Amino acid sequence: MNSIQLENSILSLTKEATNLNVPWDLQYDRINDAILFSEIGGAIRRLDIKSKQVLLIDSIPDVYQQRTLGLLGMALYQPENEQAYLYLSYTSKKDSSIFSNLYRYNYNPTGRLSNPVQLLQIPGNTGHNGSRIVISPDKKVYWATGDAATDTYAQDSTSLNGKILRLNLDGSIPKDNPIANSYVYAWGFRNMQGLTYSTEGILYTSEHGDAIEDEINLILPLKNYGWPLIEGMIDTEKEKAKVKTLAIEEPIKSWTPVVAPAGLAYYGSDVIPEWKKSLLLTTLKNQSLRILSLSDDGHRIIDEQVLFQDQLGRLRSVITLPNGDIYFCSSNRDWNPQKGFPKQEDDVIYRLRVSEKTHAPILHPQSVDTQPAAKDGHALYEAYCTSCHKSDGEGLTNTFPPLAKSNTVNGDEKALLQIILHGVQEKNMESIKYEGAMPGFSFLTDAEIITIANYIRTNFGNNAGKIESSSLTSLR
Repeated sequence: MNSIQLENSILSLTKEATNLNVPWDLQYDRINDAILFSEIGGAIRRLDIKSKQVLLIDSIPDVYQQRTLGLLGMALYQPENEQAYLYLSYTSKKDSSIFSNLYRYNYNPTGRLSNPVQLLQIPGNTGHNGSRIVISPDKKVYWATGDAATDTYAQDSTSLNGKILRLNLDGSIPKDNPIANSYVYAWGFRNMQGLTYSTEGILYTSEHGDAIEDEINLILPLKNYGWPLIEGMIDTEKEKAKVKTLAIEEPIKSWTPVVAPAGLAYYGSDVIPEWKKSLLLTTLKNQSLRILSLSDDGHRIIDEQVLFQDQLGRLRSVITLPNGDIYFCSSNRDWNPQKGFPKQEDDVIYRLRVSEKTHAPILHPQSVDTQPAAKDGHALYEAYCTSCHKSDGEGLTNTFPPLAKSNTVNGDEKALLQIILHGVQEKNMESIKYEGAMPGFSFLTDAEIITIANYIRTNFGNNAGKIESSSLTSLR
């Protein structure tokens, strides 16, 4: 047990379930006082809050699991004296085609699933499948879909990819949707990984950017959130020119370097007064729980604090309970483990609860440093490269190529600089096929690009000479 010391409150951090297989979404089962959770491979389990016993509820047979694909988002709908439903989002594969599916199951008081109904099936891909689901206060289903790594989908209002979709509980199109006879509620998204409602009825999402500009968005009907025309804030001359003819909604928060935002939950309880009216965000890259304080109207993020950075590993999902407790889970046995993980008890569901006593070690939320990061090679590499190529430069087998003792890194300097500037899409490096495409980093300055190139050319067993040029104008 650890303690977290806030300004006035003390929180205890405890492990409620261990040795799980990549839990992806957490839901509160109020009838059974339990945490219902999905595992990416297809299992749905329930953690009894009092006994901490974990039971298998069901396993979805046609889930296709590979890297980020599998059984993903859920939403549990439990009205008084009516049929309860569990909504599931998962990927499936038929022949060579991948799909994202939205299903509804009956959920009875014992937790058994029955009567599966496919509400929607849309194109999927080896990444960017989005997938969070929420039920709104007015009993509508909202599904956050990814762009399926296809740049044309997000801006096409006739496509259901890269969207927030709005459905009735039975899967039909609500008559008051902003586009007649369409599920589309808002569009222009890349890969949303978090979706939550505030107690005031405001809908928020968290979204993965490409190489820059991870986002938190406040969702409004019939709004365009920009991707791939605009990335993050409208802050470049090219983007400012585009919005003269397009109405684009800016995020209320963005991050560069990226943090890989995942699950999102609203904290509206008085139990932890320091966090009341905040968004709680789990991140995969910075491996943290972030507390994003909202303005009184909920339209702005006015403060950001970070907990557990690089201590618990990749954090995937978070929920808040009616009693003020917070549950969140790690994702260390997934496709992209970070240095030092997974640990012996991974994956874990954790609980944060108000406590009267402290237990060492005592942690304190850290304010985000708003000063520019150091510009040395190691700092730049850690900020922009290490989540894929790893801190030792070894990459990830069949996904991200190694930089250590690489012919590409040690070879022609202009070819390397071109890759850093403009990325790699063909996914073949040194006669090996890799699944992960590399984004371009042309937003960095010439000096930063050259500093990164020199860092990887002189580390990880590489012995290439330093690049002496100071300008990349001809390569841009």
